Amino acid sequence: MNSSARPGDVPARPTSRDVAERAGVSQATVSLVLRERWQGRVSPARAETVRAAARELGYRPNLAARSLRLGRTRTALVVVPALSSEFFAVMYAGAARVAADHGFGVVLYPSPEGIGPAPDPFAHSGATLDGVLASSMAAPALRSLSEGGLPLVMLDSEPRDPGAAATVNPDIGDGMRQLARHVLGLGHRRIAHIAAEVDSWTFRERSRELTREVARVPDASLVRTERAPLTVRGGLAAAERALTALPRPTVLVCDDDVLAAGACKAARRLGLRVPTEVSVAGFGDTDLATAVEPELTTVRLPAAAMGEEGMHALLTVLRGEPAPGTVLPVALVPRGSTGPPAGD
Repeated sequence: MNSSARPGDVPARPTSRDVAERAGVSQATVSLVLRERWQGRVSPARAETVRAAARELGYRPNLAARSLRLGRTRTALVVVPALSSEFFAVMYAGAARVAADHGFGVVLYPSPEGIGPAPDPFAHSGATLDGVLASSMAAPALRSLSEGGLPLVMLDSEPRDPGAAATVNPDIGDGMRQLARHVLGLGHRRIAHIAAEVDSWTFRERSRELTREVARVPDASLVRTERAPLTVRGGLAAAERALTALPRPTVLVCDDDVLAAGACKAARRLGLRVPTEVSVAGFGDTDLATAVEPELTTVRLPAAAMGEEGMHALLTVLRGEPAPGTVLPVALVPRGSTGPPAGD
């Protein structure tokens, strides 16, 4: 501990020695952990103890000195299609936590073109950034950011994209399989898909798996697919189209909780009770899922873990090591918006 500090005091400007004393380890161990080089040398439990001690003390490495040694700015760019989505906000928070633990700064950049080509927000991105973490986009959309040789880690994106140094994905296919089996298990045979009007891997995967699962049940059919912008109003309009067409579906499977909230609103406007006359399911398990009544059956996506794992992957790539593709588990969350279909 700093000589001027009394026992139990938190040092005004903590050092790696202070972190080592707090964690009960050597300074070398602190260096290994905070530089993400502890795997195989330090136990996961001890590594977390070091990170916790650093957080408690408010320790941050000397970024200026380290940048000179490494020739890096120790700054990562996080690119998302929009800031209005709770999913991206939670994902960003997870990435920022890991970055802070390892002395990295994070710049958040919402692409003004959505999932389309993201323009370079800096005149010379390669001179100001070490790497890019991007969510729910395709690697070619980041071409202007990665042409300078910046490592690119993709989240919730095509796992075979050759432009990405690593990918971290939720198991989207399994999530839709779980959801489809849930509604089919309840007895639904006329299913409508309220699909996001977004051409990206994550939504194509949802559509593909829903179609496959419905096709496995001989008397079940996907009676309609209605595409909608990712808004409550978009979900409402698409659900109204599905529910006023014949044959009328008994369940609306929505690509996102926002679309599902709009679908519930459409059912009420048409005088249909959820779930006794029509069931509604969402995807994402955002706060909105429990803000509506009845609460939404949905699929929980690990947004924070995606950000955390994505930043870990980017740090691994920056060390010159290969980062394997990661698939994170998802979970079906059954709630009151789904039930057995009413008899015709």
